[in-house]
Amino acid sequence: MSKSKVLLTSLVVAVAFVASASVAMAAPIKIKFSHVVAENTPKGQMANKFKQLIDERLGGKVIVEVFPNSQLFGDNKVLEAMLLGDVQIAAPSLSKFKKYTKSLQIFDLPFLFKDMAAVEKFQQGPEGQKLLMATKKKGLIGLGYLHNGLKQLSASSPLRVPADAKNKKFRIMSSDVLAAQFEAVGAMPLKKPFSEVFTLLQTRAIDGQENTWSNIYSKKFFEVQPYITESNHGVLDYFVITSTEFWMGLPDDLRPQIKKALDEAILFGNTVAAEKAIADRQKIIDSKRSEIVTLTDAERQQWVNVMKPVWKQFEDQIGKNFIEAAIKSN
Repeated sequence: MSKSKVLLTSLVVAVAFVASASVAMAAPIKIKFSHVVAENTPKGQMANKFKQLIDERLGGKVIVEVFPNSQLFGDNKVLEAMLLGDVQIAAPSLSKFKKYTKSLQIFDLPFLFKDMAAVEKFQQGPEGQKLLMATKKKGLIGLGYLHNGLKQLSASSPLRVPADAKNKKFRIMSSDVLAAQFEAVGAMPLKKPFSEVFTLLQTRAIDGQENTWSNIYSKKFFEVQPYITESNHGVLDYFVITSTEFWMGLPDDLRPQIKKALDEAILFGNTVAAEKAIADRQKIIDSKRSEIVTLTDAERQQWVNVMKPVWKQFEDQIGKNFIEAAIKSN
């Protein structure tokens, strides 16, 4: 081969290499956001808001794909999928992390927070922010907290005092703290998937459950539960999470921009959650399908007195410093 042909071939190869390298560099980062609820929920709206903000600000560089309604994974499988790189962001409930850290069990403690303002204060404070890194050793990083709201007790008969719950079966999430909470009042806790709750209530396989106003309304639990006690006894929030490998592998110029969009989306979702709690509570009242039981201060105090020993039971697992900081947030 002549020198000119060799030179030309080398030039073509070099140009092709540079072209393929620049295409590889320009390939967008894909973020799969998997969650288990409908798109009209606070979590669903938050995920869509995040996608919208990324499209507007980083279109072409970053692509967010949202998978609602357990289309990809349920909460029980999503964290394993995340560690394998099949999902980049998820927002399971805080009760789902016992396998990865015991500290997050703090959010299941009954009557720890007096209202959502106290929850927010604790989560944004130093101890709450420290908890975002509680799963880091297991390869997961918390990016923020998303609210659903305070939990109420629904049942087939009115619950005014702890004795009213005795021997009744209540569905709970997979949480030892929640099991202890119901055992404290002499009830029988049953760990069952969220997707089965309506049928279990409808068929009277269980007597009651605990949930937020938005979940009780959106899943129509109020249609098959004649009584809802406005107990505000616990919090149901979500942990917006990613894998350490994915997050630390992001380009240094893009990571802060992605985090900023996510923070704004979470703030939006939390606003939606607060408005929805008020609106959905009123829709349940207007339906006249379920009676809301309002506790007197003395009645509520009975529930607090019976359930509060659960704090001590889990203090060593959670960390006394976290519980003390949560108490101060009230």
